[in-house]
Amino acid sequence: MREPLRAASVLHLLGPKWRIAKARAGSAGETHMARALVLALLGSGFFYAAFALSRKVLTYFMGTEDIGAILAGKVLAMMLLAFSSILLLSNVIGALSSSFLARDLDQIASAPVKRAALYGARLIETGVHANWMVMLLLLPLLSAYAAVYQGGIQFLGFALAVFVPYFVIPTALGSLITLVLANVFPARRTRDILSVVTVLAIAALVVMFRMARPEQLVRPEGFENFMDFVAAINTPSSPWLPSEWASDAVMGYLRGGPISTAMLRLWGAALALVSVGLAAHQLLWARGFSAAQEGAGKRTSVAVRPLIDRMFGWLPANRRELVLKELKVFARDTTQWSQLILLFVLLVVYVANVRYLPLSGDGMTVLLRQLVPFLNLAVAGFVLASIAGRFVFPSISLEGRALWLLRSSPLAMRDLLWAKFWVGAVPLFLLAIVLVVATNLLLDVSLFVHVVSTAAIACLVFPLTAMALSYGAFYPQYDSENAAQIPTSFGGLLFMLSAIVLIAAVAYGAGRPASRWVVADHFGWEFDSWRLLLPFALVITTCCAFTVLPLRMARRKLDALERG
Repeated sequence: MREPLRAASVLHLLGPKWRIAKARAGSAGETHMARALVLALLGSGFFYAAFALSRKVLTYFMGTEDIGAILAGKVLAMMLLAFSSILLLSNVIGALSSSFLARDLDQIASAPVKRAALYGARLIETGVHANWMVMLLLLPLLSAYAAVYQGGIQFLGFALAVFVPYFVIPTALGSLITLVLANVFPARRTRDILSVVTVLAIAALVVMFRMARPEQLVRPEGFENFMDFVAAINTPSSPWLPSEWASDAVMGYLRGGPISTAMLRLWGAALALVSVGLAAHQLLWARGFSAAQEGAGKRTSVAVRPLIDRMFGWLPANRRELVLKELKVFARDTTQWSQLILLFVLLVVYVANVRYLPLSGDGMTVLLRQLVPFLNLAVAGFVLASIAGRFVFPSISLEGRALWLLRSSPLAMRDLLWAKFWVGAVPLFLLAIVLVVATNLLLDVSLFVHVVSTAAIACLVFPLTAMALSYGAFYPQYDSENAAQIPTSFGGLLFMLSAIVLIAAVAYGAGRPASRWVVADHFGWEFDSWRLLLPFALVITTCCAFTVLPLRMARRKLDALERG
């Protein structure tokens, strides 16, 4: 018999989580207040910038007769489609940690806890951890829509009614997918199948994104007449997805159109998935949790060890073993490498869609094509910073309780940082080169632009890696149960802010003189080559300084911990 889902029981299970978070916030005293102030300032700045940009774009759409509202709805639908895909994958990975691998599940499983209450508590916990970032990103976007279309204060309540089921759907569906996987494969071996699921999900995302045909928004000349263009962009790209329902509901409310069908679909799908998930949880969770305790098992490394010895045989024994440890820790953590697959496929999509940029139409000159890579340099730098924040920043925190082994051994903290730095820097360096070279080839830029942009992105890799390690050493979270939650901490936000400043400085320092040289060469003006030396030297010096200094600071911080 299926147990009812009672709110009181769910809140009782969530109580310890809330008290732990409250205790952590209150124990920091003045430090917590300073962090809260910094976060408030950063959040306000981000909200204002995103709101201003979104409002400017929507105001421009409003000034376009006949198709302005259609374009606004299309943009909202595409944004929500991208968010939906991110939410689903994030919830699948989050549910794996919260429902099967959390440290408190041993005690909960042996306690007289109703399965329905456990399902509701873990569903809420997974949803909060996996969805909060997208929630924050949606706030300025929805505020801009409300301001431009004069939705009024009552739009706040309507938006809440729309986006509660919008967020519940990927959370319930992700938890259900994880539950099925945990019963087919032990949770600690789910990584053997999760990569396939991730690739399939991203493939579906690519198909849906291509179905949306976003390039049509900027290339109406591809249609025979204006009515064909309007009909094409007004056709729903994904009529049976929650993103389209949410977009239809929001635009219908703001424009005075019908909303009942979209709202019924949203709430009906959310309630149906929660009901199915509750029934499946009561039937399958105990078996999946029991299988999760089996562990990953031992695998022979006899055939792999000679290959590793040949690859890293030139290193001293202590550093070789530390590099091997970092690679093994990364491979064993499902939440780490499964998201790496996701990032890799998204980067492939990013590079492939460069060819859809309107670079060959009227008004696009050869000169403008040569200047686009410098904008791409900033975008690629931000991508690298995001990856460093996700994978390099948590590396020290992931040592966790095992850190005392390293601290009590004769191993120098310099060797530990050396291993973590190069394990992070080498893949980032290869990714940066491939990303920039591929986009430059698609843009067909000159040799000079190609060399400058490639050298600039290569120089950015090392300071970004060093800064991520340094911030990770100063703001560790050794007790974190999920590596995906570490980059969203205070230290992670400070790292991203510092990384954005560094990326802007490098992009400006290398891009501005290089773009002047490109303009002068295009129009046949005189330009002394020596004028490039000083800006490029400053860029190289900045990158070297922000590589050496953060590593030294991180080493001193870890040495102080060792003495303490």
